[in-house]
Amino acid sequence: MIPNSLKTFIFIGRSGCGKGTQVKILMEQLKKKQENEEIFYLQTGQHFRDFIKKDGFANKLANKIMDVGDRQPDFLAIWIWSSVFLENIKNEEHLIIDGTPRSLNEARTLDTAIKFFKREKPFVVYIDVTREWSEERLLARGREDDIEIEDIRKRLDWFEDDVLPAVSFFKDNPDYNFIYVNGEQTIEEVGEEMMDKINI
Repeated sequence: MIPNSLKTFIFIGRSGCGKGTQVKILMEQLKKKQENEEIFYLQTGQHFRDFIKKDGFANKLANKIMDVGDRQPDFLAIWIWSSVFLENIKNEEHLIIDGTPRSLNEARTLDTAIKFFKREKPFVVYIDVTREWSEERLLARGREDDIEIEDIRKRLDWFEDDVLPAVSFFKDNPDYNFIYVNGEQTIEEVGEEMMDKINI
Protein backbone atom coordinates (compact mmCIF):
# COMPACT_ATOMS: atom_id res chain seq x y z
CA MET A 1 0.00 0.00 0.00
CA ILE A 2 1.34 3.43 -0.91
CA PRO A 3 1.07 6.46 1.42
CA ASN A 4 -2.31 8.24 1.27
CA SER A 5 -0.55 11.50 0.49
CA LEU A 6 0.57 10.19 -2.91
CA LYS A 7 -2.00 10.83 -5.62
CA THR A 8 -2.65 9.66 -9.18
CA PHE A 9 -4.06 11.94 -11.88
CA ILE A 10 -5.24 11.03 -15.39
CA PHE A 11 -5.80 14.00 -17.73
CA ILE A 12 -8.22 13.60 -20.63
CA GLY A 13 -9.59 16.14 -23.09
CA ARG A 14 -9.79 17.08 -26.74
CA SER A 15 -6.60 18.19 -28.46
CA GLY A 16 -6.00 21.87 -27.72
CA CYS A 17 -7.92 21.87 -24.42
CA GLY A 18 -4.80 22.80 -22.44
CA LYS A 19 -4.03 19.55 -20.62
CA GLY A 20 -0.29 20.20 -20.55
CA THR A 21 -0.74 23.69 -19.15
CA GLN A 22 -3.06 22.46 -16.40
CA VAL A 23 -0.66 19.63 -15.55
CA LYS A 24 2.00 22.28 -14.88
CA ILE A 25 -0.38 24.17 -12.58
CA LEU A 26 -1.15 20.97 -10.69
CA MET A 27 2.54 20.10 -10.37
CA GLU A 28 3.33 23.54 -8.96
CA GLN A 29 0.59 23.15 -6.33
CA LEU A 30 1.74 19.66 -5.39
CA LYS A 31 5.31 20.90 -4.93
CA LYS A 32 4.13 23.75 -2.71
CA LYS A 33 2.11 21.48 -0.45
CA GLN A 34 4.37 18.43 -0.43
CA GLU A 35 7.77 19.66 -1.53
CA ASN A 36 9.63 16.49 -0.49
CA GLU A 37 7.51 14.11 -2.58
CA GLU A 38 8.46 13.19 -6.14
CA ILE A 39 6.22 13.61 -9.18
CA PHE A 40 6.35 11.24 -12.14
CA TYR A 41 4.79 12.76 -15.27
CA LEU A 42 3.94 10.36 -18.09
CA GLN A 43 3.35 12.22 -21.35
CA THR A 44 2.65 9.45 -23.85
CA GLY A 45 2.85 11.70 -26.91
CA GLN A 46 6.52 12.39 -26.27
CA HIS A 47 7.26 8.69 -25.86
CA PHE A 48 5.56 8.01 -29.21
CA ARG A 49 7.65 10.72 -30.88
CA ASP A 50 10.81 9.21 -29.40
CA PHE A 51 9.75 5.73 -30.54
CA ILE A 52 9.22 6.63 -34.21
CA LYS A 53 12.67 8.26 -34.44
CA LYS A 54 14.34 4.87 -34.02
CA ASP A 55 15.35 2.68 -36.94
CA GLY A 56 13.65 -0.66 -36.24
CA PHE A 57 10.92 -2.30 -38.31
CA ALA A 58 8.15 -1.56 -35.80
CA ASN A 59 9.39 2.02 -35.43
CA LYS A 60 9.17 2.56 -39.19
CA LEU A 61 5.64 1.12 -39.31
CA ALA A 62 4.54 3.46 -36.53
CA ASN A 63 6.19 6.37 -38.35
CA LYS A 64 4.16 5.60 -41.49
CA ILE A 65 0.96 5.56 -39.44
CA MET A 66 1.85 8.97 -38.03
CA ASP A 67 2.75 10.34 -41.48
CA VAL A 68 -0.71 9.59 -42.86
CA GLY A 69 -2.39 10.92 -39.73
CA ASP A 70 -3.89 7.66 -38.53
CA ARG A 71 -4.24 6.57 -34.91
CA GLN A 72 -1.60 4.24 -33.51
CA PRO A 73 -2.88 0.77 -32.54
CA ASP A 74 -3.86 0.18 -28.95
CA PHE A 75 -1.29 -2.56 -28.42
CA LEU A 76 1.56 -0.16 -29.23
CA ALA A 77 0.27 2.59 -26.95
CA ILE A 78 -0.24 0.09 -24.14
CA TRP A 79 3.25 -1.38 -24.63
CA ILE A 80 4.85 2.08 -24.53
CA TRP A 81 3.25 3.31 -21.31
CA SER A 82 3.41 -0.11 -19.67
CA SER A 83 7.17 -0.22 -20.29
CA VAL A 84 7.54 3.27 -18.83
CA PHE A 85 5.54 2.24 -15.76
CA LEU A 86 7.54 -0.93 -15.16
CA GLU A 87 10.86 0.88 -15.49
CA ASN A 88 10.02 3.95 -13.42
CA ILE A 89 7.22 3.58 -10.89
CA LYS A 90 8.43 3.02 -7.35
CA ASN A 91 5.15 3.91 -5.61
CA GLU A 92 7.02 6.70 -3.86
CA GLU A 93 5.71 9.44 -6.13
CA HIS A 94 2.67 11.29 -7.35
CA LEU A 95 1.72 9.96 -10.78
CA ILE A 96 0.37 12.21 -13.54
CA ILE A 97 -0.75 10.63 -16.83
CA ASP A 98 -1.35 12.81 -19.90
CA GLY A 99 -2.37 11.46 -23.29
CA THR A 100 -3.62 8.07 -22.15
CA PRO A 101 -6.06 6.40 -22.55
CA ARG A 102 -7.18 7.00 -26.12
CA SER A 103 -9.72 4.18 -26.33
CA LEU A 104 -12.03 2.09 -24.15
CA ASN A 105 -9.71 -0.91 -24.55
CA GLU A 106 -6.77 1.16 -23.38
CA ALA A 107 -8.79 2.54 -20.44
CA ARG A 108 -9.60 -0.97 -19.26
CA THR A 109 -5.95 -1.97 -19.52
CA LEU A 110 -4.84 1.16 -17.69
CA ASP A 111 -7.31 0.26 -14.95
CA THR A 112 -5.52 -3.08 -14.46
CA ALA A 113 -2.19 -1.26 -14.23
CA ILE A 114 -3.56 1.22 -11.69
CA LYS A 115 -4.77 -1.66 -9.54
CA PHE A 116 -1.51 -3.61 -9.98
CA PHE A 117 0.46 -0.66 -8.62
CA LYS A 118 -2.13 -0.23 -5.83
CA ARG A 119 -2.94 3.38 -6.72
CA GLU A 120 -6.21 4.04 -4.91
CA LYS A 121 -8.95 6.43 -6.12
CA PRO A 122 -7.10 8.19 -8.94
CA PHE A 123 -8.40 11.55 -10.10
CA VAL A 124 -9.57 11.62 -13.71
CA VAL A 125 -9.44 15.28 -14.79
CA TYR A 126 -11.67 15.71 -17.83
CA ILE A 127 -11.11 19.14 -19.39
CA ASP A 128 -14.16 19.62 -21.56
CA VAL A 129 -14.16 21.89 -24.61
CA THR A 130 -16.33 21.79 -27.71
CA ARG A 131 -15.05 20.51 -31.02
CA GLU A 132 -15.20 24.06 -32.42
CA TRP A 133 -13.14 25.45 -29.53
CA SER A 134 -10.53 22.74 -30.01
CA GLU A 135 -10.28 23.26 -33.76
CA GLU A 136 -9.81 27.00 -33.33
CA ARG A 137 -7.05 26.56 -30.72
CA LEU A 138 -5.18 23.94 -32.74
CA LEU A 139 -5.14 26.13 -35.85
CA ALA A 140 -4.01 29.13 -33.79
CA ARG A 141 -1.05 27.36 -32.18
CA GLY A 142 0.27 26.25 -35.59
CA ARG A 143 2.25 23.24 -34.40
CA GLU A 144 3.69 20.98 -37.11
CA ASP A 145 0.90 18.41 -36.77
CA ASP A 146 -1.78 21.13 -36.51
CA ILE A 147 -1.31 22.80 -39.89
CA GLU A 148 -3.65 20.72 -42.07
CA ILE A 149 -7.31 21.13 -41.15
CA GLU A 150 -8.02 17.58 -42.39
CA ASP A 151 -5.53 16.13 -39.87
CA ILE A 152 -7.04 18.17 -37.06
CA ARG A 153 -10.56 17.04 -37.90
CA LYS A 154 -9.43 13.43 -38.09
CA ARG A 155 -8.00 13.66 -34.55
CA LEU A 156 -11.20 15.25 -33.30
CA ASP A 157 -13.19 12.43 -34.92
CA TRP A 158 -11.03 9.91 -33.02
CA PHE A 159 -11.81 11.69 -29.79
CA GLU A 160 -15.53 11.35 -30.30
CA ASP A 161 -15.40 7.78 -31.59
CA ASP A 162 -12.63 6.31 -29.38
CA VAL A 163 -11.81 8.54 -26.41
CA LEU A 164 -15.29 9.49 -25.22
CA PRO A 165 -16.12 5.82 -24.41
CA ALA A 166 -12.98 5.82 -22.22
CA VAL A 167 -14.21 8.98 -20.49
CA SER A 168 -17.53 7.25 -19.76
CA PHE A 169 -15.67 4.23 -18.39
CA PHE A 170 -13.97 6.36 -15.73
CA LYS A 171 -16.99 8.57 -15.07
CA ASP A 172 -19.13 5.56 -14.19
CA ASN A 173 -16.41 3.75 -12.22
CA PRO A 174 -16.60 4.12 -8.41
CA ASP A 175 -12.87 3.37 -8.12
CA TYR A 176 -12.07 6.79 -9.61
CA ASN A 177 -12.62 10.42 -8.64
CA PHE A 178 -14.02 11.90 -11.85
CA ILE A 179 -13.42 15.66 -12.07
CA TYR A 180 -15.27 17.63 -14.76
CA VAL A 181 -13.63 20.96 -15.66
CA ASN A 182 -14.96 23.56 -18.10
CA GLY A 183 -11.98 24.16 -20.39
CA GLU A 184 -13.55 27.13 -22.20
CA GLN A 185 -12.27 29.66 -19.68
CA THR A 186 -9.02 31.51 -19.16
CA ILE A 187 -6.02 29.38 -18.14
CA GLU A 188 -6.25 30.79 -14.62
CA GLU A 189 -9.98 30.07 -14.31
CA VAL A 190 -9.55 26.50 -15.56
CA GLY A 191 -6.73 26.00 -13.04
CA GLU A 192 -8.80 27.39 -10.17
CA GLU A 193 -11.79 25.20 -11.00
CA MET A 194 -9.57 22.14 -11.29
CA MET A 195 -7.79 22.71 -7.98
CA ASP A 196 -11.04 23.53 -6.16
CA LYS A 197 -12.60 20.25 -7.32
CA ILE A 198 -9.51 18.16 -6.64
CA ASN A 199 -9.32 19.72 -3.17
CA ILE A 200 -6.04 18.30 -1.92
